[in-house]
Amino acid sequence: MKQKQMAILMTMTISIFLCMLDTTVMNIALPAIQTGLHTDLDTLQWALNVYTIAFAAFTIPLGRIADQFGRNKVYFAGLILFLLGSLTSASSSTVAILIIGRALQSIGAAIVFPASMTIGINSVQLNKRNTAVLILGITQGLAAAFGPTIGGLLTQFFGWRGIFYINVPLVLLAAIMCVALLPMKNENIVKAKLDISGMCLVILLLFSLTLALVKASAWGWTSGKILSLFAGFVIALILFIWRESMASDPMIRLHLFKYRHFTGAVVMTVLSGILFVGVMVLMPSFFTKIQGHTELEAALMITPASIMVFLLSPVSGLLLKKMGARQLIALGIVLLGLGYVGLSVMNPRIYWQFAISCILIGTGYGIIIGPITVLSAGDFTGELLTASQSVTGVFRQIGTVLAVAIFVSALSTNLATAKAQVWSAARNEVKKLSVIQTRQKHIMMTNKSLANRTKAAEFLWKWLINKKIHGDILKISLEYAARNWYDTSKNGVRSVINF
Repeated sequence: MKQKQMAILMTMTISIFLCMLDTTVMNIALPAIQTGLHTDLDTLQWALNVYTIAFAAFTIPLGRIADQFGRNKVYFAGLILFLLGSLTSASSSTVAILIIGRALQSIGAAIVFPASMTIGINSVQLNKRNTAVLILGITQGLAAAFGPTIGGLLTQFFGWRGIFYINVPLVLLAAIMCVALLPMKNENIVKAKLDISGMCLVILLLFSLTLALVKASAWGWTSGKILSLFAGFVIALILFIWRESMASDPMIRLHLFKYRHFTGAVVMTVLSGILFVGVMVLMPSFFTKIQGHTELEAALMITPASIMVFLLSPVSGLLLKKMGARQLIALGIVLLGLGYVGLSVMNPRIYWQFAISCILIGTGYGIIIGPITVLSAGDFTGELLTASQSVTGVFRQIGTVLAVAIFVSALSTNLATAKAQVWSAARNEVKKLSVIQTRQKHIMMTNKSLANRTKAAEFLWKWLINKKIHGDILKISLEYAARNWYDTSKNGVRSVINF
């Protein structure tokens, strides 16, 4: 590649890294943000979901706008919007402002991501295109993989606001390089209509599905609200497919799915995203909220997965020429599955058991991300190439949305179960104590004073320690929930166990 071509490609990798980093960088900072903004996990996860849902819904329409007005100019505008969203998120004083900031970020990312892919691929000669696609695809995987690790380091040393302030110098660097390297005048433009109906239907179906998955445990899987949300999702999906098949300029070109290599790449993108992002979302919250580790410790504990992605992503590009994309993807899925088998049987107290599963998951994902990107591009050129990369990006965000919705809601449900079990255990054990009835009532906090809360919390904590509870995640959740109750009640802070 020529020096200017390489510089343009590197500029696009910075932009793509930023867009994908912010899909996972918040994960490990959730407990710190939850404390700082005085909110609950169910509400806070919408700061994650708004980014991924809007990113998925607006990527293709905003890519069309870039084609109409000039990719370079619109790309630059997207960088500025992403910068404003980062600053808003970093300075937020309430969760509502944080969600607004994340929405601005997502719109900026929806502009920058498809433009970066197209500009980067078109900046090199045709015979170097697969290399450019591989570099851009690996960048996406590395950003998602190292997001929690980077988030943990920034949160530990700079506070949770640092995960947004870090975007500022990188955005400014990308903007300066954009102005220096890319022509802003006399760009080639493509006239295309915006599929507003398709965009609205995507937002509706993703929102319905996400809300149903998040609230299913709280509202009940068979409740009227959840069934209505699932029905809304199905109806929106059917209408979307009908609309896209009839539109002259659809949001998603359905005929792309006639190509088996593209369909396979999309399915694997969603599946691998759910499996990898799920672990990177769930385990940091488990380590910090339940096991009491710091953000830095949690970041280091999940780093083996990120390291394996870093090491194996470039190797997968070399293996691609020898083994073929399908064989590599199949191997990656097997390794991801083995990693989840390990997670299902491990003892969370024994770190090496988790580390082995983490390495398997990171290895599987690292092997997959390069071949998936190359497979999705196939032999497409021109508008089909742009469409294929935009659609793949949309489904990558759908995988992230599903991972966050499924795994965060599962963690919240388990914590609620642990809370109920702790309270039940406390009541049962207090009844067994050889103390007068009035003393039992005193311990059980009929009086809601802080002193009584502390005594009951201290009793329950000591009881759990004496019982030497160990084993599955639920029992460990009980122990750490009780300790958190004891520690916070001593300081007069509202605890996770709320009577």
